[in-house]
Amino acid sequence: METKKCEECGEAIKGRIDKKFCSDLCRNSFNNKLNSDSNNLVRNINNILRKNRRILEESLQGDKTTLPKQKLLDKGFNFNYHTNQSITRNNHTYTFCYEFGYLPLENDIILVVKKREK
Repeated sequence: METKKCEECGEAIKGRIDKKFCSDLCRNSFNNKLNSDSNNLVRNINNILRKNRRILEESLQGDKTTLPKQKLLDKGFNFNYHTNQSITRNNHTYTFCYEFGYLPLENDIILVVKKREK
């Protein structure tokens, strides 16, 4: 009878006939390697979104705050990443990073707001 080998480390497998790995460690290691490329992209984007959210939250004082765009950029805010946009009746487009959003105004001024709960 032929002994099966672990798909991760190549060791002989003991136990059930349908086992693919010799241990949980090998199974986890194999699956982590398999998913690492796509997970890295998602992880990096989520890190940027969380950082943007934190910067907006820290910048907000009260219900609304206006500040120079450069102040957000200096803190590391990335305007290319956001979670959603909302267009008001006045045709203003607010860009949100989770519940915190911003509206670009004239002269590179940014209005920072927190989404109201309905």
